[in-house]
Amino acid sequence: MKILAIDDQQLVLLPLQKRLEELGYEVIIETDAFKAIAHYNSFHPDLVIVDINMPIVSGLDIIKHIRNTKNSQTPIMVLSGDTNDETITEGFELGINDYMKKPLSLNEISARVKRLIGAPEFKNTIIKSNVMIQERCVGVVIPCYNEEKRLLSTKFIDYISKNSGYHLCFVNDGSKDKTLKILKGLQKGREDFITVYNCKKNGGKAEAVRLGMLHMATKEDLDYIGFLDADLSTDLADFDDLIKTIDHSEFKIVSGSRIARMGANITKESARMIISLTINFIIRKILSMDFKDTQCGAKIFHKDVINIVFKKEFVTQWIFDVEIFKRMTQYYGLKKAKTMLCEQPLKRWIHVDGSKLTMKDSIKIIGQLAQIAWVYRSKKINIKSFTASELNVVQ
Repeated sequence: MKILAIDDQQLVLLPLQKRLEELGYEVIIETDAFKAIAHYNSFHPDLVIVDINMPIVSGLDIIKHIRNTKNSQTPIMVLSGDTNDETITEGFELGINDYMKKPLSLNEISARVKRLIGAPEFKNTIIKSNVMIQERCVGVVIPCYNEEKRLLSTKFIDYISKNSGYHLCFVNDGSKDKTLKILKGLQKGREDFITVYNCKKNGGKAEAVRLGMLHMATKEDLDYIGFLDADLSTDLADFDDLIKTIDHSEFKIVSGSRIARMGANITKESARMIISLTINFIIRKILSMDFKDTQCGAKIFHKDVINIVFKKEFVTQWIFDVEIFKRMTQYYGLKKAKTMLCEQPLKRWIHVDGSKLTMKDSIKIIGQLAQIAWVYRSKKINIKSFTASELNVVQ
């Protein structure tokens, strides 16, 4: 039994292909609609699984080709994040057999496939899958400097194994320990889901994040790109909540916030908290925004602001987060920028031992804030200083 699966996002197709092949189906996956139509004509599948929202040629156009141009009754299943009633109705009017809304489990998809075309004769026992097909594909940049001990945790691998749609980009910031070796080990066999970006020299967290964000912006199948600290002080499930917020809003940046609130697990050292409150007061004055926590190491971005925020090198190494928001206000204006930025309290954030930011460093930050205030003293970015390509997401 042959299945043709079509989606412009490879991160969705790969786990789907693996699961269906485990069940004994012959599967071809395709991200290009034109190539998919050619596959259909030569492969003669018993089932077509197709996404709706694809560039240039939509899933509905492919359905029309199969039903009208080819006059074929090949079973068609739609797997899409599009929940619009009109789209779903049009799909059934064109003759689809099933409509599956993301997110959903591979177990459910498999059951629906079996109901439509039956199951292949397969003698091996197949264990139930715990993988979820997510609605959106997201790149996550994780800066790493001498993180060999923290990277021994299986949390990163466990999470992407259970949740499709994530591509992790570990940026090795010139580490002197075995960080790069461990990262290469994590990547082996998972190259479609993990990228290792190696910086030969240590340039600091700001530069590591910047380079990683620009690199991930070249991947066309990602909807959003964010960054997260390697110590996982922010839970990956909490990071997923930030994605849900940006996906169902008009915000361009959603930033995590370590604000203590009822039901949240937020822990800090008392001395660090006092320093943080002082620094935060200065930051609010510089930004002219009531941000509670600009420095939380968990943020998610729309791709169309990546170049505006990350194209130029940052002035500071540790508090580049302030520069991110300052660049947004200078480019769009303060009033508009405020409508594009969201600060979302985390359900969990725990101070992790081994933090490289010392109390002495915290004092230095105040000096760096003065530097930011001076460098960004003009009200607007000089747009003429950007080339035409710089005003678009790097490809």
